[in-house]
Amino acid sequence: MRRGRLLNRETCKCKVAAIQMVSTDSVDTNLATMSAQVRLAANMGAELVVLPEYFSFIGQSEDEKVKWAEEDNYESGANAQKIQTVLSNAAKENSVWLIGGTCPIFAESEDKVCNAMFVFDQKGNRRARYDKIHLFKYKNGVESYDESAFCEAGNQPLMVDTPAGKTFLSVCYDLRFPELYRKRLPEDASPDVIIVAAAFTRTTGEAHWEVLLRARAIENQAYVIASAQGGEHNSGRETWGHSMIIDPWGDIIAKCNFGEDIVLGEVNMKKLQTIRANLPALEHQEFNLRKRLSC
Repeated sequence: MRRGRLLNRETCKCKVAAIQMVSTDSVDTNLATMSAQVRLAANMGAELVVLPEYFSFIGQSEDEKVKWAEEDNYESGANAQKIQTVLSNAAKENSVWLIGGTCPIFAESEDKVCNAMFVFDQKGNRRARYDKIHLFKYKNGVESYDESAFCEAGNQPLMVDTPAGKTFLSVCYDLRFPELYRKRLPEDASPDVIIVAAAFTRTTGEAHWEVLLRARAIENQAYVIASAQGGEHNSGRETWGHSMIIDPWGDIIAKCNFGEDIVLGEVNMKKLQTIRANLPALEHQEFNLRKRLSC
């Protein structure tokens, strides 16, 4: 399959990559690392490359992301859009589709950002923007996180055509909400590929990361490409990593542990169609269930 071509649903085999990073509080360093890893993934044959959440910046405190926020008008070529420009260049220079983890984009509230995932095609053109819908909140007496303090939630699920097929975009905490990935109406299309860009904490990742990813693959009979932050950051924060690619049967094609890494796999449309034909669970989804359970 020629790099950059959109899916032929009958014959498609698309090589994909999930890049794992341990991002720092230096945007320039992170962007240089990302660019080098995308180049390496492309040299390995990847046509679609996925980056982790917060690939460009993980600082001492969460509200620092606000100072790196960019405008959402990349096509105007504004100099202030460093992160988006580097993403576009990395996609174009390596002739890959690049799903850019997340970038901080100015929100309606001055003290908040949108945690936005951008998709660039092999020519560097922006094809989609998805804003993280579910905002993480967790405390256990030792760790405490509340994304709503500095993030503005999105409200629109998004699926985009890529060389790997119908590709559903999601970010980190979204993974815990299976209804997000399901069809709303019988005529809706199911995703061929689910993207999860994440920065799971070590605590929650060790407990739930793999089982949630495999569940989303199994129940949607879709490939899952999960790209994560993975290690100890200079802020002291620890992320779980274990980026992986999973097939529609729920089998793990490839995964890594901690540290910077690249996970490679293949989306095989014939295999996906065979699984769905053998077990037509997606055809059996009910849309007319009562809204309330009767006792």
